[in-house]
Order: sequence, then structure tokens, then C-alpha cells
Amino acid sequence: MQKRIKNLLGHNAYLIAISVTILIAYLSLSSAIKIEIPLHISNLDKLLHSFAYFGLTITWLFALRRYPKRKFIVIAIFLYGILMEFLQGWLTNTRQKDIFDVVANTIGILVSMLIYEQLYKYFVKKFDN
Repeated sequence: MQKRIKNLLGHNAYLIAISVTILIAYLSLSSAIKIEIPLHISNLDKLLHSFAYFGLTITWLFALRRYPKRKFIVIAIFLYGILMEFLQGWLTNTRQKDIFDVVANTIGILVSMLIYEQLYKYFVKKFDN
């Protein structure tokens, strides 16, 4: 029974990671959504980029937790972020590519790696035998 649950969670982890990847592609390439927020937060767009790539990275790291070369996962996500920026410039009229978005993506990726390593030490090694 416990093995079935682990297998189910493993398959769901892949599904979640793929869904987050598709969602980020959709949000990156669709028309910009204007959201009215009563608080003024400077560079909210960059904060959202960091948060999105934090979530994308951590979901893929957990989905591929048994893959020993995590650096390749992180590099792939970094390149995915760059690809999304170029596609924004080429395929959309309402968005433009921005190097600072890539920087914000990278910050989200790096923070995700740091947090994942701590969570991995505690949860995955402890419970994933």
C-alpha cells in the first residue's frame, strides 16, 4: 500500500511539474493581464517572475529528485526562461523581452535550489527510502 502511494505521488509530481511549465509558457506568451492592486509595489513584475521560476524549479526538482545531476535541471529551467523571453519578443505584440526578467527568473531559480537542498536533506532522505 505504501509503495502504491509513493508511486502515485511520483506520477503526480511529474504531472504538477509539466502543468506548471505549461502554465508559465501560457502566461508568458498570452496578452499581458492588467491587475489593479491597491498597494503600490515597485517591480511587481520582477517579483512575479521570481516567484514563478521558484515554483517551476522546485516542482521539477521534486519530480526528478532521484535524478543525480540537479544542475542539468536548473540549467534547463534557466534556458527555458531565456527562451520564453525571446518568444515574448517574437510572438507577441503586447510583451517584450527584458534582460531584467531573466535576472528575476534566475533569482527565483537560485532561491529554489537553496530551499530545495534543505527540504531534501530533511524530507526526501528521511522519508523516501
